[in-house]
Parts: sequence; structure tokens; C-alpha cells
Amino acid sequence: MGQPGQQQTPPGTEGELTPRADHGEDSYQGSGRLAGKFAVITGGDSGIGKAVAIAYAREGADVLISYLNEHEDAKDTASYVEAAGRRAVLVAGDLSKPEHCREVVATAVKEFGRIDVLVSNAAYQMTHETVEEIPDEEWDYTIATNLSAFFHLTKAALPHMHEGASIIGTTSINSDTPVPQLMPYDVTKAGIANMVAALAQLLADRGIRANSVAPGPIWTPLIPATMPEEKVESFGEEVPMARAGQPAEVAPVYVLLASDEGSYISGARIAVTGGKPIL
Repeated sequence: MGQPGQQQTPPGTEGELTPRADHGEDSYQGSGRLAGKFAVITGGDSGIGKAVAIAYAREGADVLISYLNEHEDAKDTASYVEAAGRRAVLVAGDLSKPEHCREVVATAVKEFGRIDVLVSNAAYQMTHETVEEIPDEEWDYTIATNLSAFFHLTKAALPHMHEGASIIGTTSINSDTPVPQLMPYDVTKAGIANMVAALAQLLADRGIRANSVAPGPIWTPLIPATMPEEKVESFGEEVPMARAGQPAEVAPVYVLLASDEGSYISGARIAVTGGKPIL
């Protein structure tokens, strides 16, 4: 078993996670692949977003970290960005509200002048055994947070993105093999994959690339905050590698997609799933 059964109150925090997740704090070494770039990362306080923020900073990027209300986690992420000699801008708020998505982008433009990389990563999920027990409000909130926010962020950011810029959506293995108990989440992740596929075609003539990353089971605070304790305990055992992945194991893909080395990669959905294929 990879982790003990545990529960947190949504959205969850790194401080309560047992064992602590690995975001590359002690292992990621940059090589200037994002030097001079300005990035926006939603959900950058913990999990995959935190690992991406650390990696981007060590690769030379300044980073805006958007998060809901996990202030201590966000400050911790910012400390690693600043230790790498880069700027960290923190913006708290609810991305289910379109006006906040626009505020995130406006803050990035004010602080950085432009946006070179947009990583739409923040997400919400909750486990339900039947369709009937899914509250209408929760359905709407999940769609707004995971999918509609990606649209509003992208729409607001595009006027401030130039040739060579990169848009990255976090989809999921669930977009390909939906987990029935996570139906609203599944739907949003499939929507992100399709939106990225359309964006890649819509934006090619501007020289802006769009891709998505499809993680499998990754150990983050979202898991004990949204799954029953027994599922937390067995989390990750279903993939061929028979373990949950760490955020640090996902971040290098986001670096490639943001970098100029990925100049011909657009419209891709890259699996980081511990051996479970996606279509």
C-alpha cells in the first residue's frame, strides 16, 4: 500500500498530507529552458501545479500562482520560486467565477507585461456512488472550475500572448477511461482534451501552441479531500506500475510543452499514467 487511509476537508492542504508529496523540491534541476518567460499556473499552491511552478522557476521563468484559499501552501510554493531567483506573484480567489479568471490574467499582464505560458491546472472533484446524489450546485461548480475557467483564462490571455507562447491544460486519464463515481470531473477532463485539440487548430496561424497533459493517479491533497478513506488507501494500485505517481514525475512534461524545444508539439495529449495507455 502506497499511503495510509486519510481524509481532509476540500480543497485539502499539503501540511495534512501523509506522506508528503514530492514536488521536486530537492531533486529538480533547471537548465535555462524557460529563461525570460512569464507563466500563469492555476492551482499552483499544491500538487501538480506546485511541482510545475518549482520546475518553471528553476528553468528561468517568473510565475503567477493562482489558488483558491490555501494561503500557507501558496506561500510555500512562492518561497521555492523566489529561492530560484525568480518572481512569484500570488493571486487567491475562486476560478469558477469568470471575473476572477479575468482578474488573474489582468494581474499577470500588470506584473509581467505579457503571458508566455498559461497552465490551466486547478480542478475540483467529489466522489458519488449514484447520479441522483450529485447536487446540481456541485455539477455546476465542477464544470465552472475545471472547464469554463480554462475557456475564460484562455480568452482573456490570448491578446497578451505572442508567437511562441504555449497553452497547457491539465486533463486526466479519466477523460479516456471515466471513473463512474467521478462523473462530473470525468466530463470536464474530456472537455479540456477536446478544447485543447480545437485550440491547437485555431491558434496555429498565430504561432501559439496548445497541448494537454493527462495524469494518472498522482498523490496530491485533492485525493484525501475528495475520495473515501478506503479508496485513498488503494489509490494508484490500479495502474501497471501499481503505485501513485508524484507531482515531480509530471512536471517535466509541462516544462517540455512550455519550452521552445516543444515548438512542433501542438494538439497533443501526453499521458503520465504509470503505464496505463490512453487513446
